[in-house]
Amino acid sequence: MTSKLFLQSATAMAAVLLCLGQAQAADMPAPAPAPAATGPCKVAITFPAFGGVIKQNPDPACFQTGIGEIYVGGAVTGYAYNYSERLPSFYTPVVPGQRDDRVARVDFSNVQAFIQKADGPLQFYVQTGLYSIPALGFPTFSAVDQTNLLFGPLPVVFGKWQINDEWSVQGGRMPTNIGSELAFTFQNLNISRGLLFNQENIVNQGVQINYSSGPLSASFAVTDGFYSGELNWVTGAVVYKLDDANTIGINGGTHFSSYNNVNQPNRFYYATPLTLQNSSIVSANYTYSAGPWIVTPYIQYTNVERNNVLGLAGAETFGGALLASYAFTDNFALAGRFEYITQSGSRFNPFGQTNVLYGAGSSAYSFTVTPTFTWDRYFIRGEYSHVELVDFTAGLGFGPAGTRGSQDRYMVETGFTF
Repeated sequence: MTSKLFLQSATAMAAVLLCLGQAQAADMPAPAPAPAATGPCKVAITFPAFGGVIKQNPDPACFQTGIGEIYVGGAVTGYAYNYSERLPSFYTPVVPGQRDDRVARVDFSNVQAFIQKADGPLQFYVQTGLYSIPALGFPTFSAVDQTNLLFGPLPVVFGKWQINDEWSVQGGRMPTNIGSELAFTFQNLNISRGLLFNQENIVNQGVQINYSSGPLSASFAVTDGFYSGELNWVTGAVVYKLDDANTIGINGGTHFSSYNNVNQPNRFYYATPLTLQNSSIVSANYTYSAGPWIVTPYIQYTNVERNNVLGLAGAETFGGALLASYAFTDNFALAGRFEYITQSGSRFNPFGQTNVLYGAGSSAYSFTVTPTFTWDRYFIRGEYSHVELVDFTAGLGFGPAGTRGSQDRYMVETGFTF
């Protein structure tokens, strides 16, 4: 009850800020800040963060209003894909008309608008529209269904109080502090998110305090974890910029009370898995970004504690990933990702561990290659990825019966940011 009241207070705080006409973004670092807009609008927009070769519009539309400068931007992108194997039907939610994990589809990946006020003591940020968040080894639905199953048509909306140059407080629906890949396709080097991303939360609701001074930035938040609606998580991130090219960081989170999703609406089936809502996670990363290179290796550990009341036997995962991109010209770059993740336990004792991967004792690795062409705000890119399972439990793999140990994906995405 206390956590629900706290969540209501946090949401109310964001609503008040929004009514006053304020917002901006979480302090997630982008490889390089965007230049200030020309004309009467002078604020450098750095949110949403872009972590790949697709860049934010350096001169977004700006409107002078009675409450200050309001910036409007967005992303309109579409994609087509083909998978060699779909996932077994039990991965799909029990929602009539939404069990549509097709092996091939042409669809929108983003039809989103960003509205923000990014200066002054009171700020706000609103992101609205349709989106798809494809991830390796995970079902992919239509943009309409994914939007409904995840965070609705307002995935990010929060208010922010910029106390001074170093401190700020924000509240509402925010991107997570956790992980090294961002949520939406246009923000990343690759079209699909990776296997390690599937262990992380994406968007959560709550209150966050941010600090930034010189090369150091940090955030600490009390949130609802995997979008549960109950404030029972704490998350944090610390980033230190060693120099213009090298950055290190550590981030993570944990729950401070258990959560039972027995009465959870079906639309939150993917946003709030019972196992991960009752887990802990820590990740460390390093980023090199200079000249034509972007290189980000990171490691990640997760733990689901034993909970007899919730029927959780406990499990751990450990994984690592390397993301890299090389720009051959101003208009062409080649990105890649390799990752490996393993779960504790033994496949010969499947009931001794809670499944958070492909069964107790399972492991998986993947590699992804993504060539990208860009022209100003437009881009087109292709992608090939391969996932290979090791020591997986029969029934939890790929294919209609979950007995196949690999999946290949072929994807094309094109569109523009504005």
